[in-house]
Amino acid sequence: MSGVRRVIWVTTVVVLGLAFPLVVTAQTAQVSATVETTPVPHSGDAADDVSIWVHPTDPAQSTIIGTDKQGGLAVYGLDGKQIQYIAGGKPNNVDIRYNFPLGGESVALVGVSDKIGKKINFYKVNSDTRLLENVVAQTITVGIKSYGFCMYHNPTSGKYYAFVTSTAATGDVQQWELSGTSGKVTATKVRSFKVGSLTEGCVADDWHAVLYVAEEDVGIWKYGAEPGDSPDDRIKVDSTGSGGHLTADVEGLTIYYASQWTGYLIASSQGSSTFVVYTRDAPGFNTYVKTFKIVAGNGIDKVGGTDGIDVVNFPLGTAFPKGVFVAQDGQNDNGNQNFKLVPWEAIANAGTMLLTIATDWDPRAP
Repeated sequence: MSGVRRVIWVTTVVVLGLAFPLVVTAQTAQVSATVETTPVPHSGDAADDVSIWVHPTDPAQSTIIGTDKQGGLAVYGLDGKQIQYIAGGKPNNVDIRYNFPLGGESVALVGVSDKIGKKINFYKVNSDTRLLENVVAQTITVGIKSYGFCMYHNPTSGKYYAFVTSTAATGDVQQWELSGTSGKVTATKVRSFKVGSLTEGCVADDWHAVLYVAEEDVGIWKYGAEPGDSPDDRIKVDSTGSGGHLTADVEGLTIYYASQWTGYLIASSQGSSTFVVYTRDAPGFNTYVKTFKIVAGNGIDKVGGTDGIDVVNFPLGTAFPKGVFVAQDGQNDNGNQNFKLVPWEAIANAGTMLLTIATDWDPRAP
């Protein structure tokens, strides 16, 4: 591994004879963005979620895909400039998976939840143009008002899935198995369950086969990601309020892959405009590591009222040689909402709790 495993200070508490790790917390670390995207065209609460596409041959040509939930889907270069805008619908959350088999070719598949028509949409990334192309066979209606969205790929079975959360007060979640054998994407519902209350953000860990879900007023839950896994066997990762590290609403979730099995789970804590980092080492507990926030710097304003986030460890040219973290900014000072880009090494080295910098894990690896 080209990165260095950083030290995390941990002590232990004993409850009823069982030992649990207890991280010694530190002051919230501060970082600054080096790039911000063009604001979305709609005013108010519009920009929402974001996903990073890594270019197959020239990582410096990678893109940022962001939703404008008031009316479109945007694609930006790493310089923050918009290169595509697909108008229409109300796209809310977005996610990406590589090597999806689509009619005889292998593509980077981008999925999006859309509140209009209670549906999900899919696009492939054209690596020559860096633009999105619609690949849905027909409208995929999920029957719930689509809210959060994330994708899961089982590397053993080769199957791809989409998870959709809804605006229902009971926190409805659906899982759909995806197919591209016809040359267009089709989907079949394979599981549904309820989290308990309003739920949006989610992210799946492909290698540990787990699904993380953000119950906005409560905290983060971890479920099995396979269709046959029981939702009753869930584990609470962290909580809002007293005793937790999160402040409602809990919004976006993302995973930093340091290797196949290690790295971090990161959550956006909207109520405190901060981001919370947990270990990703093995199924079971995710240990709290540290909290950071994005403050003003480099001529770019701070991030406030944060929502969707994404991260990659992979080098993306000279601008982001150690990877990048992207966050929605709900309080952009220069017009409508937009997205901020922060070099990963700035986050890894901020504060007293230092994180791994690992650039050799390729998120596009099959």
